Formats: sequence, C-alpha cells, structure tokens
Amino acid sequence: MAQESILIVEDDADIRDGVRILLAGEGYRILEAASGAQALEAFSPEVDLVILDVMMPGMSGLRVCEELRKRSTVPILFLTAKSQESDKLLGLTAGGDDYLPKPFSFAELSARVRALLRRYTVYRGKGEAPGAQPERRMLAAHGVKQELDCNRVWVDGREVNLTETEYGILRLLMQDPERIYPAQTLYEAVWNEPYYYTSNGTVMVHIRNLRLKIEADPQTPRRVCTVWGKGYHFARGEGAGHD
Repeated sequence: MAQESILIVEDDADIRDGVRILLAGEGYRILEAASGAQALEAFSPEVDLVILDVMMPGMSGLRVCEELRKRSTVPILFLTAKSQESDKLLGLTAGGDDYLPKPFSFAELSARVRALLRRYTVYRGKGEAPGAQPERRMLAAHGVKQELDCNRVWVDGREVNLTETEYGILRLLMQDPERIYPAQTLYEAVWNEPYYYTSNGTVMVHIRNLRLKIEADPQTPRRVCTVWGKGYHFARGEGAGHD
C-alpha cells in the first residue's frame, strides 16, 4: 500500500512541528502549511487527510475547508482552541469530518487520524493491488445510485460529490432500507467511536448536509427520513419528518 499523506495546516509552528513529528513517526508522509493560502497551494489529489486549524490569520480554517470541498471529498479534521458545541457544529457544517479541541493528547489525535483514513481507504477503494479490476457493486433505490467500491453517488442520473462521512451515512442507510437507525447506532457505525449525548448534534449536521445534496426539497426529505423519537432511515414513506 502506498504511504498515506497528511497535510497539516497550522499557523502555530510549535504545534505544527509537534504534530508532524508524532505522525511522521507513525509512518505517514507529512506536508505542511502555515496559512490558508499555503494550504490551498499545497493540496493535491494525493493528500489522504487534512488536519486543519480553525483560527488562523487571513483565511480561516473554515474558509479553507469550504474551498477544499469545491475540489475534493478528502477527510478534514479540525483542530481548534474552541470547544463549545456551537463551534463544533459550525466546523462540521463547513464540510469538516471531525473536530478535536486543543489541548489534545497524541493518543486521541492518532486514533481520529486512523479512523478517518480507514474510512477513506474503504470507501475510495484505495489500497487495492495495482491493476485490480473489482466487480462494480452498486446500491440503488429511489433515484439514488451508490457505487460501493469507491465514493461515487448519482441522484436522478446526476453525479453528486459527498464527503467521506456523508458517503458512510448514505451507504449504511441504503444497505438496509426501511431499517430505522437511532443516532447512537449510526454514529458508532460511521464514526467508529463511542457515542455521547453531544454526538447527536454531529449526526444532525451531517444528515442536514447530506439532504442538501440528494433531496429535491431538503425541507421535506423523501430519501433520508427522520422517524421522530427513533432515528433515521432511507425510504419513501409516510410520516417521515426532518430536522
């Protein structure tokens, strides 16, 4: 398997150097940027993960995330001194996949990096032998088609770009239509980490973002539906609600 590449975007040189040394010691190829402008210049399709500071002079991490989302579905892990739930949801709404408040332990950073890269590898089909041509596997229902061997989704014949987290949610829901997934079950399956009460807001933000991309009318969803008090499912049914 090719060495995985991580782009660290952090204006604090001490933090940037510390993250670089620790992750390089785990075998990752590290790229660095001290500003948003440098990050956009350094980014390429070979980058497998972006670790992005939110509070930077000039172009903020949120703006960098929005610009990257125009070009790629690469997983983005926000680092920030802010830890309030509203700040976390703002980052996720901008297109981030995960959020880690400062100060953080290396063990927690390493675990989140591994989880994001694992999902990216599975959903993108990375790591397969060169020249391998796997049989295409598809999920299809209610005008949505999803290719399981890589992150590609079509809605009513039009291809849409999803983040890795959005793809993971959609894949889980489509694999078992009509099954209702409580927020806890969905979070632990897609994020691959324990669920806490505050995790519900994270799920809601990603569901909302997913609906914006696959629903004809996100305010009255007919694909990714809410069953009040129970959870979410992929179906065209009566009594569906929205968040």
